[in-house]
Amino acid sequence: MTIRRLLAMLLFLGCTFSPVFAEVQGERQVHVRDLVSVEGVRENALVGYGIVVGLNGTGDRRQTVFTIQMLSNVLQRMGMQIPAASVRVNNVAAVFVTATLPTFSHPGTQLDVTVSSIGDAKSLEGGLLLLTPLQAADGQVYGAAQGPLTLGGYSAGGGGNSKQVNHPTVARIPSGGTVERGAAIDLREMERISLLLHESDYGGAEGLAEVINHEFGTKMAAAIDGRRVEITPSLAHAKSVPDLLARIEKLTVTIHPHAKVVVNERTGTIVLGREVRLGAVSILHGNLSIEVTTDFKISQPYPNSSGETMVMPQTTTKTQESAARRIELKEGSSVEDLVNGLQSIGATARDVVAILQAIKAAGALEGDLEVL
Repeated sequence: MTIRRLLAMLLFLGCTFSPVFAEVQGERQVHVRDLVSVEGVRENALVGYGIVVGLNGTGDRRQTVFTIQMLSNVLQRMGMQIPAASVRVNNVAAVFVTATLPTFSHPGTQLDVTVSSIGDAKSLEGGLLLLTPLQAADGQVYGAAQGPLTLGGYSAGGGGNSKQVNHPTVARIPSGGTVERGAAIDLREMERISLLLHESDYGGAEGLAEVINHEFGTKMAAAIDGRRVEITPSLAHAKSVPDLLARIEKLTVTIHPHAKVVVNERTGTIVLGREVRLGAVSILHGNLSIEVTTDFKISQPYPNSSGETMVMPQTTTKTQESAARRIELKEGSSVEDLVNGLQSIGATARDVVAILQAIKAAGALEGDLEVL
């Protein structure tokens, strides 16, 4: 084979496979455990209303009525009858207690709880949470919390000289909660298992079903829609359902990420995915600034006259408009081309937000634009 023929073949192969490489460049291999969740297997939020005692004069004040009522009720349950009007709550604070009931939790499981002041307490430093029941959305008590608080900040001083670090009115109690009622699901009674994709994707759901069927050698999985894949455990001949799910979680699936641009107008943050492509578009951008200033001048009357001293406002308006700057993008331009073009004209983050919205409205943005 001559050198000329070898070079021609290499050139042909390079021209043949370069478009294929461009197509699969956006593909990613992802483990199933990072892509889906099992329907019905989830965490549950718990909340309770409690009271924190032992504060060093940084608790709620007397006008916080619900704190006084709660303290009076607690003392009455302990056999002490006191008038609510005589209660001082400087060392007491009413709080909401929140926790998360983990999946497959059983009685005795430890929980981390968060304690947040709901009154006008200055700090929860050094406080102790009294026994507080934790309820779920169905109104049933699933846990209880009690223990000393741990703060990530502090507040010191008073009056005009004070210093505060972080939030002293929010604290945590590591392992301060205990599960009293389990909410675990018995996987042995599930005739069908549904895997839910975190993001709806018809191709991803179909690909997941194919990977599972290939792994077990039978058609036990089927894509129901763009988010749900149903599995029949009896067709897998696995030892148990946990063993079946463990094998499925280790599999890898090829996904095609969605082209998306995320914009946060409040902070000016813009995140553009690598898969975002732009159509042929020409951008003209200019700045118009209007400055209004008001000066106050004092008008003094002449001596021995009947005039009055008056303050006269004088308003000045100044307008400045810069010439429009232009960016031209070709068909199929990438995010890097857009960013380089915007930086070349000195566009700020706020300008980029407006430009991206205009590009989307013009139909030149090949992707989703999500505004937070």
